[in-house]
Amino acid sequence: MSSICRQILVRPLCRYQFLASASRAFSSGNEVDLVVIGSGPGGYVAAIKAAQLGMKTVCVEKDPTFGGTCLNVGCIPSKSLLNNSHYYHMAKSGDLNNRGVEVKPTLNLEKMMAAKAGAVKALTGGIALLFKANKVQPINGVGTIVGPNEVSVKKTDGSTENVKTRNILIATGSEVTPFPGIDIDEQQVSVKKTDGSTENVKTRNILIATGSEVTPFPGIDIDEQQIVSSTGALSLKKVPEKMVVIGAGVIGSELGSVWQRLGAQVTVVEFLDHAGGAGIDMELAKLFHRTLSKQGMKFLLSTKVLGAKKEGNKIMVQTEAVKGGKAQTLEADTLLVAIGRRPYTAELGVENVGIKLDERGRVPVNERFQTCVPSIYAIGDVIQGPMLAHKAEDEGVLCVEGMAGGPTHIDYNCIPSVVYTHPEVAWVGKSEEMLKAENVKYKVGKFPFSANSRAKTNNETEGFVKVLGDKETDRLLGVHIMGPNAGEMIAEAVIGLEYGASCEDIARVCHAHPTLSEAFREANLHAYCGKTINNV
Repeated sequence: MSSICRQILVRPLCRYQFLASASRAFSSGNEVDLVVIGSGPGGYVAAIKAAQLGMKTVCVEKDPTFGGTCLNVGCIPSKSLLNNSHYYHMAKSGDLNNRGVEVKPTLNLEKMMAAKAGAVKALTGGIALLFKANKVQPINGVGTIVGPNEVSVKKTDGSTENVKTRNILIATGSEVTPFPGIDIDEQQVSVKKTDGSTENVKTRNILIATGSEVTPFPGIDIDEQQIVSSTGALSLKKVPEKMVVIGAGVIGSELGSVWQRLGAQVTVVEFLDHAGGAGIDMELAKLFHRTLSKQGMKFLLSTKVLGAKKEGNKIMVQTEAVKGGKAQTLEADTLLVAIGRRPYTAELGVENVGIKLDERGRVPVNERFQTCVPSIYAIGDVIQGPMLAHKAEDEGVLCVEGMAGGPTHIDYNCIPSVVYTHPEVAWVGKSEEMLKAENVKYKVGKFPFSANSRAKTNNETEGFVKVLGDKETDRLLGVHIMGPNAGEMIAEAVIGLEYGASCEDIARVCHAHPTLSEAFREANLHAYCGKTINNV
């Protein structure tokens, strides 16, 4: 890569400083520069960054703990269960015995859930400490925008507090998507606090970071006991004998995998013709489907769910093939609805300032994350784009840097996706299907983990690394990995894409031996010159 390229792309993270007005136009004592609504990955990161840039910052959170869906009932607790259920599966399946560690495993689900809760408590408590260290003022309650520069906070005791602000950042996130036919058991922000009172916060800016919520399935009543969303699936009291999962995307695949490892018979129903969710390369999707099937999960692809009802202590799920209309009824002890998430905008009050949501319930923003009201911003799950915690974090930092006068460019092509099953699946950039649709001439480089020294010694050889490069310029276009630690390995691919690396650039970088990352180097070597060193 040329030095010119580096000069263009590299910029210091702490270069910008927010300049507060010498005299404020507000009279109340609760006047700030920025109110962030939502403390998920996007919201809390944005609040901390804003405070570091010199802004007087308030972060409003409706739940008792910080961290949003990701830390409390999403990516963090699910990874704890994925990790520990994998250890149990290694012991139960005889894998540990084959490695010379002879054990007779017994599942203690209560202790496994306690370990999950401990991880969540430590991380959510960590955010509170970070807020204190960076002088971010947290307010617990429901925040409602009541003007371009004012937020009203309603507390649990019924009182109200108003905060005046220069800017507002919406980071409310998303909620679970409902399933039709299945009922699941001046610039001002108003915040309804957990004590019942309401506090109004006047602010120069408002940042909406409210995130998302589970999408319900119309006609299916989610009670979080037998019929559960991802939230309930993380806290089941016992291992179900039979579990049906609606949706073979990231959430359905991960949580279905957890309970299959712990002993449940898991059947996954997916409307699409592949597992793994949107954006996955089809070659990878086929191997992913095949691998999880070998592990014991059953898939009904190209199948739609018509409804579900309880009969005694069982749940009967009615399904039908997308083509041909073949009907089938599945019996389950637990039904997991995992059809996605939707933007969370309940009680946000955007209508009070003339902001209209798009057809999918998202807050429209420009390239600086501004809404049609210049002092109100939005990031994360509540705006367009993939609902990923790391995407929200990047947007949060760039958004507040933009308020301080910095650039706000983000390349969404360089946002990675990871499925934390075993083996893991990760990808970034373009898939073959995307490149074909865009009429881009490309080349493919591949390297199997079965030919990688570290994977062999670890007895984890399932999967491969697949690299897509421009056929004429050799520039890296996309990377797709299925294998051990794919979620960690994808970071190198993200850097390569972000800085415009060629396949040759990566192939000529020395990688430590023996490491899994050598497979990425070999795949790039294959794309660059058509041959690898350690595979035939």
